[in-house]
Amino acid sequence: MYKIKLLNKISDVGLKRFDDQYDIVEEANDEDGVLVRSASMHDYEMNPNLKAIARAGAGVNNIPIEKCSEQGIVVFNTPGANANAVKELVLCGLLLSSRKVLEGIDWVKTLKGDENVGKLVEKGKSQFVGPELDGKKLGIIGLGAIGVSVANAAIKLGMEVYGYDPYMSVSAAWGMSKWVKQAPNMDTIFANCDYITIHAPSTKETKGMINKETIMTMKDGVRILNFARADLADSSAVLEAVKNGKIAKYVTDFATPDIVDVENVIVMPHLGASTPESEDNCAKMAVKEMKNYLENGNIVNSVNFPSINEPRTTKHRVCLIHKNVPNMLAQFATLFAKQQINIENMVNKAKGDFAYTIIDTNDSVGIHEFEELENVIRVRMI
Repeated sequence: MYKIKLLNKISDVGLKRFDDQYDIVEEANDEDGVLVRSASMHDYEMNPNLKAIARAGAGVNNIPIEKCSEQGIVVFNTPGANANAVKELVLCGLLLSSRKVLEGIDWVKTLKGDENVGKLVEKGKSQFVGPELDGKKLGIIGLGAIGVSVANAAIKLGMEVYGYDPYMSVSAAWGMSKWVKQAPNMDTIFANCDYITIHAPSTKETKGMINKETIMTMKDGVRILNFARADLADSSAVLEAVKNGKIAKYVTDFATPDIVDVENVIVMPHLGASTPESEDNCAKMAVKEMKNYLENGNIVNSVNFPSINEPRTTKHRVCLIHKNVPNMLAQFATLFAKQQINIENMVNKAKGDFAYTIIDTNDSVGIHEFEELENVIRVRMI
C-alpha cells in the first residue's frame, strides 16, 4: 500500500486514477508521495520514506529542489497541462494592453444614474483609443508548451511573431507554426517587437531579464506581458519605464505590493491556470507520473532527475539514485555477479550532479550492499 499525502486540494478527476494500492491522506509522517499545488515545502520535513513529490503545475519554486535531490526524492511537474488556460489569458492580456478596455469600463461606471449616458460615452470614448494587434510584432521569450501555443494563436490574429528559446525541445518545434520567426537572441526581440511576452522559467540566468538596461533597448511604447514568474522583471525598472512612457502597458499575473493600482499596469490575481479544465489536466498528469514512478520506477517530467521510461519485462526491477560519478555501473554489475544474478536490462542516465539507473532481472536481489555503496543515495526494488 502506497500512502499519498495531499498538501493542497487536488482535482478528484486525477485522484480517482489511484487504485486500491493507494491510501490518500492529508495528514501523515510516513508518506511515499506528496501531491502539491501552491503550498510551500521549503520548511517541510521530508520523512525518510518519501520517494516522490508531484507538483500539479509547471513551476516548482515552492519546492526545495536541491534538498530533494540530495535525499533521492524525485520531483515531478506537469508541463503543458495548463498551457491552453495560460494561452487564453495571455491573449486576453494582449487585448487589454492595447484597447484600454478596463479603463473604459471603469469610466462608464462613473456615469451611473446619468440620463445622458448614451451621449456621454459617444463623446468620451475617444480617450480610450488603442491599437489593433493585427500587423504588430510580438516577441515571445520561452517556447515551451505555453509559448508555442501563444505563438500559434498570435499568428492567427495576424501578428508577426518572433520566438526565442535556446533550449527549445523537438516536440515544441514540431508543434509551432512555420510562420513564427526564430530570433537569434533576446536583443532582437527587445529591439524590434511592439509586444513582448515572457514564458521562461525563473533561473539564475533569467531572473531580472526585464531590467533598466534591456528596457532601454526596446521600442518606445512597448507593451510587456509577464505570465511566467514575477522575478523575471525588475519591478522598479518597469515602473520607472511605465511612468516615463517607455513602456505603454505592463500586464502581469503576479501581484506585488509596489505594482498594485499603478496607472498603465494591469495586475491579475494569478489566474493563469485557474480553470477547471487546467486543474483536471494537471491532476491527471501528476497522478500518472507518481504511479509510474512508484510502481515501475519510471521517471517522466522530473525537474531534478533524468527521464527513463522503460517497459517492465522482468519480475524485478532495481532502481538506484546516485551521484553522477565514474565507476558506478561497474560496481552495480559486480554486486549482481556476487549474488550470481543475471542482468536482463540496464539503463543509466544522468542529469547534472545526479544519475539514475534501472536494472531489470528475474531474480530477487538483496539491496543492502547497494545501499552501502559510496555515492548511492537511494535504492528500491520493485
